[in-house]
Amino acid sequence: MESHIADISNAIQLAVAPVFLLTALATLINVMNGRLSRIVDRRRLVQARLGEAANQTGAETDDHDEMAMLDRRSKLIYFSIFFAVLSALLVCLVVAGAFLGALMTADASKTVATLFVLAMLATIACLGLFLREIYLAVRAGGHRRA
Repeated sequence: MESHIADISNAIQLAVAPVFLLTALATLINVMNGRLSRIVDRRRLVQARLGEAANQTGAETDDHDEMAMLDRRSKLIYFSIFFAVLSALLVCLVVAGAFLGALMTADASKTVATLFVLAMLATIACLGLFLREIYLAVRAGGHRRA
């Protein structure tokens, strides 16, 4: 009985670091959700301008270019959010695997390690896509009309 309590106590200690990672991922998802909301708001504004300026060819071309950029940025943010959520789910599986391994006294170390590596790869993909979206936003910011 005492060894099971020690195993569960050890699993709890091992689960603390992934829980901090979950907090960081949740914060990142919140930031990206805010960016996505701003893109959607900007898109609505440009669509309204497109409806109003149907007879101004030059302005319409600029608005179409901006719409294309906003579409690209929204896709990048969407996939970034997807990979952040995937990473969070994998981290949850890491924590669950650590507890199941402790409760069942089975060796789950390879499974937990594999899940953690997959979570890190998903986080890398998330951050890479997020960085690309920020780059596009900054680059497009200099070309935008008020």
